Amino acid sequence: MAAIVGSMEVLRSYPDPHYWGLRSALGQFHQLSPEWILPGNGSAELLTWASRELAGQCSQTYLLTPAFGDYWRALAANGATIQPCPLRGGINCQNVLPKSGLLLNNPHNPTGKLLRVREIEPYLKQFALVVVDEAFMDFLPPSEEQSLIPLVQDYPHLVILRSLTKFYSLPGLRLGYAIAHPDRLARWQKWRDPWPVNALAAAAGEAAIVDSQFQEQTWNWLPPTRAKLFDGLKSLPGLLPLISYVNFILVKTECSASQLQAKLLPLHRILIRDCLSFPELGDRYFRVAVLSGEDNQRLLDALKVILT
Repeated sequence: MAAIVGSMEVLRSYPDPHYWGLRSALGQFHQLSPEWILPGNGSAELLTWASRELAGQCSQTYLLTPAFGDYWRALAANGATIQPCPLRGGINCQNVLPKSGLLLNNPHNPTGKLLRVREIEPYLKQFALVVVDEAFMDFLPPSEEQSLIPLVQDYPHLVILRSLTKFYSLPGLRLGYAIAHPDRLARWQKWRDPWPVNALAAAAGEAAIVDSQFQEQTWNWLPPTRAKLFDGLKSLPGLLPLISYVNFILVKTECSASQLQAKLLPLHRILIRDCLSFPELGDRYFRVAVLSGEDNQRLLDALKVILT
């Protein structure tokens, strides 16, 4: 917020169309040359260009499901042939057709599951183009994360998408970035509208990426808070939370999640995220964010009243 307020004067000028300041800050953070990084209007904008390449270069695109709805939108909008692939079963690389692409996210949304680098790396040898959305990877400390960023210079057909708005709680700012071969990013730059990232968002991104105090606080706060919420959910009748590595927990429920949502909101002013947008999950799952200890306890108390 201080960076935004302190940058008001830059509104009198157009942003740097190449965003070298932000790219340099991100490059230092990831130990990459700035040419390997392209900021975007949220990772959603960059997903559009990644999907355009998947549709244009690949005979079909394997999509790990359940999948974030925007993946379906972006792929369909670009005319991609989509091959759904259940996360639970994994991908049999021996059956992958030539020139196929792969789109997955890690940690996975909506399950919170974390795939290890050793699980994903074989796909880099099988697929013509691999796009990995790491929007939630920031929630793991460097010693535990399973990012493919260290491999990007070894695999020119690897694209990594990252978000600066989830970990830093700035979704309204719309700021993300792609990490890929400079030739690919230069092509994307020619496709898109000029100045997709406004100057204030760029300034905020430069400030956020070096806020090590906030990063450490989050990494220290999240695991025990999430574990306490997980145990509380598990203790309630009819609920089965799934182990998560991020800032949300997916919960399987014996009762209708929609009915549960309909009771929580008017009676307790708590809104849980239904999973109706994920066809594989339907009305027997819901998702909750890991909030403060007080808010998490409010949720648990409210669920206990309804479920017991």
